[in-house]
Amino acid sequence: MSKTLSFIIAFLFLSVEVFSQNVYQVDSPFNSISQNGVSNILGAGDTLWISPSLNYNVSNNIDWLQPSGIDSITDGDGRIFSMDISGTNFAVGLGFSIDLNGDPISSGFGFYFSSDNGTNWQFQDFPLDSKPSDSCDDDSIPYTGGCDIVFTYGGTQYFRIRNTVRQQSPPFDIQIKSDTVFAAVWGSGLLKSTNRGSTWDKVILPPSGVRSLTPENSYSWSSNYQNTTINRYDARSDLNLLGFGLHLDSSNNVWFGSANGINFSSDAYTTSTDSISWKHVNFDNSNDGLLGNWVIEIEEDPATNTIWITNWITDASNGEQFGIVSTSDNAETFRQHLIGEKINSIGFKDGAVFAAGDNGLFISTNNGNSWSKFPQIRSANTFLKENTEFLSVGSTTDRVWIGTTDGLASSDDLGQTWEITRINFPLSGGNAFDPDAKTVQTYAYPNPFSPSLHDLVRIKYELKESGTVNIRVFDFGMNLVREIENDTFSAGTYEAVWDGVDNSGRKVANAPYIYIIEMPDRTINGKILVIE
Repeated sequence: MSKTLSFIIAFLFLSVEVFSQNVYQVDSPFNSISQNGVSNILGAGDTLWISPSLNYNVSNNIDWLQPSGIDSITDGDGRIFSMDISGTNFAVGLGFSIDLNGDPISSGFGFYFSSDNGTNWQFQDFPLDSKPSDSCDDDSIPYTGGCDIVFTYGGTQYFRIRNTVRQQSPPFDIQIKSDTVFAAVWGSGLLKSTNRGSTWDKVILPPSGVRSLTPENSYSWSSNYQNTTINRYDARSDLNLLGFGLHLDSSNNVWFGSANGINFSSDAYTTSTDSISWKHVNFDNSNDGLLGNWVIEIEEDPATNTIWITNWITDASNGEQFGIVSTSDNAETFRQHLIGEKINSIGFKDGAVFAAGDNGLFISTNNGNSWSKFPQIRSANTFLKENTEFLSVGSTTDRVWIGTTDGLASSDDLGQTWEITRINFPLSGGNAFDPDAKTVQTYAYPNPFSPSLHDLVRIKYELKESGTVNIRVFDFGMNLVREIENDTFSAGTYEAVWDGVDNSGRKVANAPYIYIIEMPDRTINGKILVIE
């Protein structure tokens, strides 16, 4: 066993009891990440790009920057749902939320493309079908198809529904190679463009009950219509037509993940959309098959070209399970891994496989034969909350990066040590998102604070000279609730953490609280509103 592997295993099972401090020294860059929840990350050389606002970092520099010319993000509602880069070509899928009766509905916004590694950008609006003629009858019996769109596959004509609204069609995944782009866009399915998003074609996929789709045969898709079932291509009635995961592999094969399994095509990249062939694999309860039908991410290990696929549960009653699978034979057979774990993202670094999940971060250094779960991730000066969910994995030249609900974690030694990046606005006022922000002596975030939702509230302050720092929390009657810290520190900017419990270990009631920080040269205070 190598020394590196031995160190990793030993590190993974260290007791977390050695970490008990409540105050940590932090940096205060002007250019920070925009939020702590990072669900999409993309590494390219020494540069890391992150959601939701296309911030990027070069060589683990303290500053996080943002390109110019992306006003649909900086001045609009567009937020990153997906990213891909191939050579100098960069594609970004944008979505946003539409409020419908008080409920946010994820929707398609459009796409950004760059041909020079993200220096200059071109926006393309989200593609929609034209609305039908006012004279068409969508309730006619028998069905005539007059309000739908006619498409041709394999020389046979079929009907499909029109996608005329942005709702429920965010671009969950995107792949680019040269001028060809594929996008998995939930309710709109799989889209293909051969001109960098100027025009798009819908890619026809197999019906859920079919194992293959070839242009030599005819097919029937099930669509609900006036209490009957008709042959119409309709994602509302067929889970295999819903787009979630997508990958264009190193052999130009296209992999499409739906809510009914995985679809594999060896000709989708080169063939026109009226003739693309597919192999469709869904859950069959076998030991060498999928664990679940819902596929949200598909990744290729650059060292082995093995394809790794997340599996979520579409229907628990038929035996589906959470986990991930891998295949090295173009979806003929699968190896099953991390059974029972809800994995959100998969990534690779220096021969190791990382799996980011709701229940933790996992690593395998032997191609998935065995896995270890990292303990609570801590850096030299801070930590990720115990209930942190791990959302995304990416790698740059010398680091692996993990996007979480509590910031970014990165490591240059496969997780033996970590650095943690979190939104961190200066006390001195002014930051990349609010240049005119006022100077303050202290602030707490998140505020209002929900202990069950946020786990911890962080209190930021500056110690101007070395000395003893005493931090206490009081209720509005000035009764002591909790002493957070009473120790000696060197000069610097710090964060203290409070978990919303009192000195007796009881959760505090919903109310405003005052924290007081006593330092050698001054005493400062702030307020925290606890709302459970």
